[in-house]
Amino acid sequence: MTVRSVAAIASLALALAVSPACVSFYEIGIETPIQAKLDTSPFQRVLVLGFLSGGTKDVDVNSETVRLLRSQLRTKSNLKVIDSDVISLVDVVDKMKGNLATSAPAATPDPTANTVAAKDKNDAKSEKDLQPYEQIFADVAYWKKLGEEYQNPLIVTGVVYFTDINKSGIVETPKEIMNNLGQRQVVSVRQWLDRKGFAIAPKFIFIDGRTGTQLYTDSYREETLYQAAQNTPALSSYFELMDRLIPGFLNTLSSQKIKSTRTLIK
Repeated sequence: MTVRSVAAIASLALALAVSPACVSFYEIGIETPIQAKLDTSPFQRVLVLGFLSGGTKDVDVNSETVRLLRSQLRTKSNLKVIDSDVISLVDVVDKMKGNLATSAPAATPDPTANTVAAKDKNDAKSEKDLQPYEQIFADVAYWKKLGEEYQNPLIVTGVVYFTDINKSGIVETPKEIMNNLGQRQVVSVRQWLDRKGFAIAPKFIFIDGRTGTQLYTDSYREETLYQAAQNTPALSSYFELMDRLIPGFLNTLSSQKIKSTRTLIK
């Protein structure tokens, strides 16, 4: 290092030390555009029809998801949202199966059939229970007919599974202590905790109402945990988790801008 370099560094350090007022910090907003994942230009209307749903009985996941997505699309999309009755796709598939059974040759009556059917109807569907129902998304004729009824819109449907969860394990939590000098200090403490909460796993499926074929599929999974003693309503947690997913859902249909800040020194 040369004498001139040493002198320059020393001068800069002295200037910063004696003239802190000369240094200013500025925060500026920055918007980063993200392109849409799906080309919606062929469509003017969007139909959020209904979902296969399961999990907890404390929340009507199907109806709540339809209402939430319609509300978001009305304010953050250029597509016209179609108002329609919410359809339970579980009921649609069960009805299709019933029609097939009616047209099939009569079988020997099973005395336990009504009891089993009633039990299945009242029980909340598990993720495994919902898997056979996903055949509905490959039924091109069903979706094309539905599209014709609503003037060939973009159809939004899919699967939404929302359930309560319990987890135990080592968790790091902040704790305020007093050090040897009598100063307050925040340290990280590891402890074993029993926690409970909720998890949501939606799969959004976008269908062309003109042809009945799938255009795009996007899957998510989120969870939130609380201390075991904390009593958090299921519906509150549902909206908390959906808030995390909505930006990704909207980005499928339209370009979005992520807002952030940068600090400049002058």
